Amino acid sequence: MVEIRVIHEEEADPAVALPCYETAGAAGADVRANLPGRASVFLQPGERALVPTGLRIEIPAGYEVQVRPRSGLALKYGITLLNTPGTIDSDYRGPLGVIMLNAGQEQFEIAHGDRIAQLVVAPVAQARFLITDRLQETKRGSGGFGSTGRG
Repeated sequence: MVEIRVIHEEEADPAVALPCYETAGAAGADVRANLPGRASVFLQPGERALVPTGLRIEIPAGYEVQVRPRSGLALKYGITLLNTPGTIDSDYRGPLGVIMLNAGQEQFEIAHGDRIAQLVVAPVAQARFLITDRLQETKRGSGGFGSTGRG
């Protein structure tokens, strides 16, 4: 099991739960809003905001943490994340914020302590990029964006 070290931001409410897996088979750990003054954030339709979690994390070398939307918020309210999946690199030590977007039709309230996103820990490999004279041929070739058909 990978260990992610966590500290609270200075102004954060330490009573807000740390990221946690809600079921035994969950791939993503739910992370919560940790709002200064415990005030809500209201997102109007089409509006986006950086919502603080009150956390800083230490990811081991060779891993990343992906920030992903919560499917229930997306389906029920049209709430999603920009830059999805977001990547937190192993050498980043700044505040963890979540860029939320209201793609729905109604104002949406994000309350202090609400589950706002999922964090997925994943291994990463770095590559060396090399200039070459040609690329290996494949059946697909340069076809993209629907070139393999519908469905």
